[in-house]
Amino acid sequence: MAPIKFYHNFLSGPSRGVLLTIRSLNLDVEIKTLDLLKQAQLAPEFVKINPQHTVPTIDDNGFVLWESRAIVSYLVSAKAPGSSLYPTDVKKRALVDARLYLDQSLQLAMSSAVYVIFTGEATKIPVDKKQKIFQILEHFNTFLEGQKYAAGDELTVADLALLGTISTLYELGANVSKYKNIDVWYKRLESIPGHQENLEGAQALAQYIITKPNFSWDD
Repeated sequence: MAPIKFYHNFLSGPSRGVLLTIRSLNLDVEIKTLDLLKQAQLAPEFVKINPQHTVPTIDDNGFVLWESRAIVSYLVSAKAPGSSLYPTDVKKRALVDARLYLDQSLQLAMSSAVYVIFTGEATKIPVDKKQKIFQILEHFNTFLEGQKYAAGDELTVADLALLGTISTLYELGANVSKYKNIDVWYKRLESIPGHQENLEGAQALAQYIITKPNFSWDD
């Protein structure tokens, strides 16, 4: 069977979350990198595959899917059923899904915060937008109390999705380390497959943002 086609850009936190899942499952994939800064996602041949022209997108032998959290759930269910990365127990799975939604909220808050930097509307991330990010991190820090990972004591796709997002915050200079449970969790994930690839993507995105004129996170 042909490898899964994975449309990817390492600047994208959600895309990196999918790549972390792919690496954890050791899946055979053909990575197709789209240069988002050159608007490669708007090429007619990609829009034909994904009318929303977003990454990540996968093509699993004709089954096309986008939205990162749907992709990671599908990959485990289809390629490694029974894996603890996306548990079959309905209560455990519900907790994983809840943390995936938390990651979605954090990703949206981050996107809103850096949008004004990309557009040149501001050189500092507005206070209210930073507060939203830190509010979500505070919740996550609380959820981690007394457990190793996002949804319990086993690594799941929720951790991989959140790592793709939170690694960018670390690299941007946000004071994430003040959340002790998150900091311990973040260091624990340094040993997982794909960690270095994710880190390099987060660093590249942060560098792109930081080089905007007069950018300052300014906690």
